[in-house]
Amino acid sequence: MRTGVRSAPAAGAQSPDLRQRFEFDYSLDAGRSLGRVGGKGALGPVLYAGPHIWRAQDTPAGEATLRITRSGRSAEVIGWGPGASEAAAGVPALLGSGDEPAALVARDAVVAGWVRRWSSRRLTATGTIWEHVIPTVCGQKVPGLNAKHSWQGILRRWGRKPPGPAPETLRLPPTAELMASLAYHEFHRFDVERRRAEAIIAFARRAATLEGAARVAPQAARERLQTVRGIGPWTASIVVLLCHGDPDSVIVGDYQIPSYVTWHLAGERRGDDDRMLELLEPYRGQRARVQALAKSAGAPPRHGPRMPLQNLRHR
Repeated sequence: MRTGVRSAPAAGAQSPDLRQRFEFDYSLDAGRSLGRVGGKGALGPVLYAGPHIWRAQDTPAGEATLRITRSGRSAEVIGWGPGASEAAAGVPALLGSGDEPAALVARDAVVAGWVRRWSSRRLTATGTIWEHVIPTVCGQKVPGLNAKHSWQGILRRWGRKPPGPAPETLRLPPTAELMASLAYHEFHRFDVERRRAEAIIAFARRAATLEGAARVAPQAARERLQTVRGIGPWTASIVVLLCHGDPDSVIVGDYQIPSYVTWHLAGERRGDDDRMLELLEPYRGQRARVQALAKSAGAPPRHGPRMPLQNLRHR
Protein backbone atom coordinates (compact mmCIF):
# COMPACT_ATOMS: atom_id res chain seq x y z
CA MET A 1 0.00 0.00 0.00
CA ARG A 2 1.29 3.46 -0.91
CA THR A 3 0.26 6.66 0.81
CA GLY A 4 0.47 10.31 -0.09
CA VAL A 5 -0.39 13.16 2.25
CA ARG A 6 -1.86 16.56 1.51
CA SER A 7 -2.61 18.76 4.51
CA ALA A 8 -4.80 21.84 4.64
CA PRO A 9 -5.05 24.25 7.58
CA ALA A 10 -8.47 24.84 9.06
CA ALA A 11 -9.89 28.17 7.93
CA GLY A 12 -13.18 27.98 9.79
CA ALA A 13 -15.56 25.79 11.71
CA GLN A 14 -16.44 23.72 8.62
CA SER A 15 -13.06 23.75 6.90
CA PRO A 16 -11.21 20.43 7.00
CA ASP A 17 -8.28 20.00 9.32
CA LEU A 18 -6.81 17.23 7.20
CA ARG A 19 -6.75 15.87 3.65
CA GLN A 20 -5.00 12.59 2.96
CA ARG A 21 -4.98 10.07 0.14
CA PHE A 22 -4.26 6.35 0.38
CA GLU A 23 -3.46 3.98 -2.48
CA PHE A 24 -4.10 0.25 -2.14
CA ASP A 25 -3.00 -2.81 -4.10
CA TYR A 26 -6.56 -4.17 -4.18
CA SER A 27 -9.97 -2.84 -5.13
CA LEU A 28 -11.70 -1.35 -2.12
CA ASP A 29 -14.74 -3.14 -0.73
CA ALA A 30 -15.63 -1.75 2.70
CA GLY A 31 -16.74 -4.54 5.02
CA ARG A 32 -19.96 -4.21 6.95
CA SER A 33 -18.13 -5.12 10.15
CA LEU A 34 -17.48 -1.37 10.45
CA GLY A 35 -21.03 -0.95 11.75
CA ARG A 36 -22.45 -3.09 14.56
CA VAL A 37 -25.95 -1.66 14.14
CA GLY A 38 -26.80 0.27 11.01
CA GLY A 39 -29.47 0.76 8.40
CA LYS A 40 -31.23 3.55 6.60
CA GLY A 41 -31.70 6.55 8.84
CA ALA A 42 -29.94 4.92 11.79
CA LEU A 43 -27.70 6.85 14.15
CA GLY A 44 -24.18 5.60 14.58
CA PRO A 45 -20.42 6.25 14.50
CA VAL A 46 -20.20 4.87 10.94
CA LEU A 47 -22.48 5.80 8.03
CA TYR A 48 -22.42 4.64 4.42
CA ALA A 49 -23.46 7.12 1.70
CA GLY A 50 -22.66 5.84 -1.77
CA PRO A 51 -18.88 5.96 -2.26
CA HIS A 52 -18.47 7.78 1.06
CA ILE A 53 -17.96 6.36 4.54
CA TRP A 54 -18.48 8.81 7.39
CA ARG A 55 -16.64 7.88 10.57
CA ALA A 56 -16.87 9.54 14.00
CA GLN A 57 -14.17 8.56 16.47
CA ASP A 58 -12.64 9.45 19.81
CA THR A 59 -8.84 9.48 19.88
CA PRO A 60 -6.30 10.38 22.59
CA ALA A 61 -5.85 13.69 20.74
CA GLY A 62 -9.59 14.43 20.76
CA GLU A 63 -12.73 13.90 18.71
CA ALA A 64 -12.60 13.36 14.96
CA THR A 65 -14.87 13.11 11.95
CA LEU A 66 -13.64 11.48 8.75
CA ARG A 67 -15.19 11.34 5.31
CA ILE A 68 -13.61 8.49 3.38
CA THR A 69 -14.26 8.44 -0.35
CA ARG A 70 -13.44 5.19 -2.15
CA SER A 71 -12.66 5.03 -5.84
CA GLY A 72 -11.12 1.93 -7.35
CA ARG A 73 -7.90 1.31 -5.47
CA SER A 74 -7.65 4.66 -3.72
CA ALA A 75 -9.34 6.45 -0.86
CA GLU A 76 -9.37 10.16 -0.13
CA VAL A 77 -9.83 11.14 3.49
CA ILE A 78 -11.05 14.52 4.70
CA GLY A 79 -11.00 15.05 8.46
CA TRP A 80 -12.27 17.49 11.05
CA GLY A 81 -11.46 17.86 14.72
CA PRO A 82 -8.35 17.66 16.90
CA GLY A 83 -8.15 13.88 16.49
CA ALA A 84 -8.36 13.90 12.68
CA SER A 85 -4.73 12.98 12.01
CA GLU A 86 -4.74 10.14 14.51
CA ALA A 87 -8.06 8.81 13.22
CA ALA A 88 -6.86 9.00 9.61
CA ALA A 89 -3.88 6.82 10.46
CA GLY A 90 -6.34 4.00 11.06
CA VAL A 91 -8.08 4.29 7.68
CA PRO A 92 -6.04 1.58 5.91
CA ALA A 93 -7.04 -0.95 8.57
CA LEU A 94 -10.65 0.24 8.35
CA LEU A 95 -10.51 -0.61 4.65
CA GLY A 96 -8.99 -4.04 5.21
CA SER A 97 -5.30 -3.47 4.57
CA GLY A 98 -4.31 -5.70 7.48
CA ASP A 99 -6.45 -8.62 6.36
CA GLU A 100 -5.41 -11.56 4.17
CA PRO A 101 -8.48 -13.17 2.55
CA ALA A 102 -6.22 -15.65 0.75
CA ALA A 103 -5.31 -17.17 4.12
CA LEU A 104 -8.64 -19.03 4.02
CA VAL A 105 -7.90 -22.36 2.31
CA ALA A 106 -11.09 -24.19 1.37
CA ARG A 107 -11.40 -27.73 2.73
CA ASP A 108 -14.69 -28.52 1.03
CA ALA A 109 -16.73 -27.52 -2.02
CA VAL A 110 -19.09 -25.24 -0.08
CA VAL A 111 -16.35 -23.01 1.31
CA ALA A 112 -14.56 -23.11 -2.05
CA GLY A 113 -17.71 -21.64 -3.60
CA TRP A 114 -17.82 -18.90 -0.99
CA VAL A 115 -14.17 -18.04 -1.61
CA ARG A 116 -14.82 -17.66 -5.33
CA ARG A 117 -17.98 -15.62 -4.79
CA TRP A 118 -16.61 -13.27 -2.12
CA SER A 119 -12.89 -13.29 -2.87
CA SER A 120 -12.56 -9.52 -2.37
CA ARG A 121 -14.28 -9.37 1.00
CA ARG A 122 -11.95 -8.20 3.76
CA LEU A 123 -12.29 -7.97 7.52
CA THR A 124 -11.96 -4.43 8.78
CA ALA A 125 -10.30 -3.36 12.01
CA THR A 126 -11.29 -0.23 13.93
CA GLY A 127 -8.48 -0.45 16.49
CA THR A 128 -10.85 0.65 19.26
CA ILE A 129 -12.72 -1.15 22.04
CA TRP A 130 -15.17 1.13 23.84
CA GLU A 131 -17.21 2.14 20.77
CA HIS A 132 -18.26 -1.51 20.27
CA VAL A 133 -19.12 -2.37 23.87
CA ILE A 134 -22.53 -0.75 24.28
CA PRO A 135 -24.11 -1.99 21.02
CA THR A 136 -22.71 -5.47 21.58
CA VAL A 137 -23.94 -5.72 25.18
CA CYS A 138 -27.32 -4.45 23.98
CA GLY A 139 -27.43 -7.53 21.76
CA GLN A 140 -26.89 -10.07 24.53
CA LYS A 141 -29.68 -12.69 24.54
CA VAL A 142 -32.19 -10.53 22.66
CA PRO A 143 -33.31 -10.33 19.01
CA GLY A 144 -31.36 -8.04 16.72
CA LEU A 145 -34.27 -5.62 16.39
CA ASN A 146 -34.37 -5.18 20.17
CA ALA A 147 -30.62 -4.54 20.22
CA LYS A 148 -30.90 -1.97 17.46
CA HIS A 149 -33.72 -0.09 19.19
CA SER A 150 -31.80 -0.03 22.48
CA TRP A 151 -28.58 1.23 20.87
CA GLN A 152 -30.42 3.87 18.87
CA GLY A 153 -32.19 5.11 21.99
CA ILE A 154 -28.93 5.34 23.92
CA LEU A 155 -27.33 7.29 21.07
CA ARG A 156 -30.25 9.71 20.92
CA ARG A 157 -30.08 10.31 24.66
CA TRP A 158 -26.33 10.32 25.33
CA GLY A 159 -24.54 10.23 21.98
CA ARG A 160 -22.53 13.27 20.86
CA LYS A 161 -22.42 15.28 17.67
CA PRO A 162 -18.96 14.95 16.13
CA PRO A 163 -16.92 17.89 14.78
CA GLY A 164 -17.23 19.25 11.27
CA PRO A 165 -20.08 19.15 8.74
CA ALA A 166 -21.12 15.60 9.55
CA PRO A 167 -24.53 14.18 8.61
CA GLU A 168 -27.16 14.58 11.31
CA THR A 169 -27.24 10.83 11.94
CA LEU A 170 -23.50 10.54 12.61
CA ARG A 171 -22.91 10.22 16.35
CA LEU A 172 -20.00 9.66 18.67
CA PRO A 173 -20.84 7.00 21.29
CA PRO A 174 -21.55 8.17 24.84
CA THR A 175 -18.38 8.73 26.84
CA ALA A 176 -17.29 6.04 29.26
CA GLU A 177 -17.20 8.66 32.02
CA LEU A 178 -20.89 9.41 31.53
CA MET A 179 -21.89 5.74 31.33
CA ALA A 180 -19.94 5.01 34.51
CA SER A 181 -21.91 7.66 36.39
CA LEU A 182 -25.37 6.27 35.55
CA ALA A 183 -27.63 4.03 37.60
CA TYR A 184 -28.82 0.81 35.97
CA HIS A 185 -32.46 1.86 36.01
CA GLU A 186 -31.68 4.76 33.64
CA PHE A 187 -31.29 2.16 30.87
CA HIS A 188 -34.77 0.71 31.37
CA ARG A 189 -36.38 3.25 29.05
CA PHE A 190 -34.28 1.68 26.26
CA ASP A 191 -35.37 -1.90 27.07
CA VAL A 192 -32.04 -2.73 28.71
CA GLU A 193 -32.58 -4.64 31.93
CA ARG A 194 -30.39 -4.52 35.02
CA ARG A 195 -27.98 -7.32 34.01
CA ARG A 196 -26.96 -5.72 30.71
CA ALA A 197 -27.03 -2.21 32.13
CA GLU A 198 -24.66 -3.19 34.93
CA ALA A 199 -22.31 -4.81 32.40
CA ILE A 200 -22.11 -1.53 30.46
CA ILE A 201 -21.56 0.47 33.65
CA ALA A 202 -18.91 -1.96 34.94
CA PHE A 203 -17.02 -1.83 31.66
CA ALA A 204 -17.27 1.96 31.53
CA ARG A 205 -15.65 2.24 34.95
CA ARG A 206 -12.60 0.38 33.63
CA ALA A 207 -12.72 1.62 30.04
CA ALA A 208 -9.52 3.66 30.23
CA THR A 209 -7.56 0.52 31.13
CA LEU A 210 -9.51 -1.91 28.97
CA GLU A 211 -8.99 0.19 25.84
CA GLY A 212 -5.44 -1.13 25.98
CA ALA A 213 -6.83 -4.49 24.85
CA ALA A 214 -6.82 -3.00 21.34
CA ARG A 215 -3.02 -3.23 21.40
CA VAL A 216 -2.57 -6.85 22.50
CA ALA A 217 -3.04 -10.13 20.65
CA PRO A 218 -6.67 -11.15 20.01
CA GLN A 219 -6.73 -14.05 22.48
CA ALA A 220 -5.23 -11.90 25.22
CA ALA A 221 -7.73 -9.15 24.38
CA ARG A 222 -10.69 -11.53 24.70
CA GLU A 223 -9.41 -12.76 28.06
CA ARG A 224 -8.90 -9.22 29.33
CA LEU A 225 -12.41 -8.12 28.34
CA GLN A 226 -13.95 -11.12 30.10
CA THR A 227 -12.57 -9.97 33.44
CA VAL A 228 -15.53 -7.55 33.48
CA ARG A 229 -18.66 -8.97 35.06
CA GLY A 230 -21.30 -9.45 32.38
CA ILE A 231 -18.80 -9.68 29.51
CA GLY A 232 -18.68 -13.28 28.32
CA PRO A 233 -17.18 -15.09 25.31
CA TRP A 234 -19.93 -13.93 22.92
CA THR A 235 -19.46 -10.23 23.68
CA ALA A 236 -15.66 -10.40 23.87
CA SER A 237 -15.39 -12.25 20.56
CA ILE A 238 -17.54 -9.72 18.70
CA VAL A 239 -15.71 -6.72 20.16
CA VAL A 240 -12.30 -8.21 19.30
CA LEU A 241 -13.49 -9.19 15.81
CA LEU A 242 -14.47 -5.57 15.17
CA CYS A 243 -11.46 -4.01 16.88
CA HIS A 244 -8.72 -6.33 15.60
CA GLY A 245 -10.29 -7.70 12.43
CA ASP A 246 -9.32 -11.10 13.84
CA PRO A 247 -10.33 -13.88 11.40
CA ASP A 248 -10.39 -16.46 14.19
CA SER A 249 -12.45 -14.53 16.76
CA VAL A 250 -15.05 -17.29 16.59
CA ILE A 251 -18.43 -16.31 18.05
CA VAL A 252 -20.02 -18.78 20.47
CA GLY A 253 -23.24 -18.47 22.44
CA ASP A 254 -25.16 -16.95 19.53
CA TYR A 255 -28.81 -17.78 18.91
CA GLN A 256 -28.48 -18.13 15.12
CA ILE A 257 -24.89 -18.48 13.94
CA PRO A 258 -24.44 -22.21 14.78
CA SER A 259 -27.38 -23.09 12.54
CA TYR A 260 -26.00 -21.05 9.65
CA VAL A 261 -22.75 -23.02 9.90
CA THR A 262 -24.30 -26.48 10.39
CA TRP A 263 -26.81 -25.94 7.58
CA HIS A 264 -24.27 -24.96 4.97
CA LEU A 265 -21.44 -27.26 6.03
CA ALA A 266 -23.44 -30.34 7.08
CA GLY A 267 -27.02 -29.88 5.87
CA GLU A 268 -28.30 -29.74 9.47
CA ARG A 269 -30.94 -27.06 10.10
CA ARG A 270 -30.37 -26.76 13.83
CA GLY A 271 -26.93 -26.58 15.35
CA ASP A 272 -25.33 -25.83 18.68
CA ASP A 273 -21.91 -24.45 19.58
CA ASP A 274 -20.30 -27.89 19.95
CA ARG A 275 -21.40 -29.03 16.51
CA MET A 276 -20.46 -25.69 14.96
CA LEU A 277 -16.99 -25.78 16.47
CA GLU A 278 -16.53 -29.35 15.27
CA LEU A 279 -17.32 -28.30 11.70
CA LEU A 280 -15.13 -25.19 11.95
CA GLU A 281 -12.10 -27.01 13.39
CA PRO A 282 -10.49 -27.59 9.95
CA TYR A 283 -10.59 -23.80 9.56
CA ARG A 284 -8.90 -22.93 12.85
CA GLY A 285 -7.26 -19.56 12.38
CA GLN A 286 -10.04 -18.51 9.97
CA ARG A 287 -13.15 -19.61 11.86
CA ALA A 288 -14.70 -16.15 12.23
CA ARG A 289 -14.27 -15.58 8.50
CA VAL A 290 -16.06 -18.85 7.73
CA GLN A 291 -18.84 -17.89 10.15
CA ALA A 292 -19.27 -14.57 8.35
CA LEU A 293 -19.38 -16.25 4.95
CA ALA A 294 -21.94 -18.77 6.19
CA LYS A 295 -24.16 -15.94 7.36
CA SER A 296 -23.79 -14.19 4.00
CA ALA A 297 -24.83 -17.42 2.27
CA GLY A 298 -28.25 -17.25 3.92
CA ALA A 299 -30.29 -18.67 6.77
CA PRO A 300 -31.41 -22.30 6.95
CA PRO A 301 -35.09 -23.02 6.21
CA ARG A 302 -37.22 -21.81 9.09
CA HIS A 303 -39.00 -24.56 10.98
CA GLY A 304 -39.85 -22.91 14.26
CA PRO A 305 -40.96 -19.61 15.80
CA ARG A 306 -38.83 -16.52 15.60
CA MET A 307 -37.12 -15.38 18.78
CA PRO A 308 -39.81 -13.08 20.26
CA LEU A 309 -39.24 -9.37 20.67
CA GLN A 310 -38.96 -8.30 24.28
CA ASN A 311 -40.24 -5.30 26.22
CA LEU A 312 -38.22 -4.74 29.36
CA ARG A 313 -39.30 -1.26 30.30
CA HIS A 314 -41.39 -2.38 33.24
CA ARG A 315 -38.97 -4.93 34.66
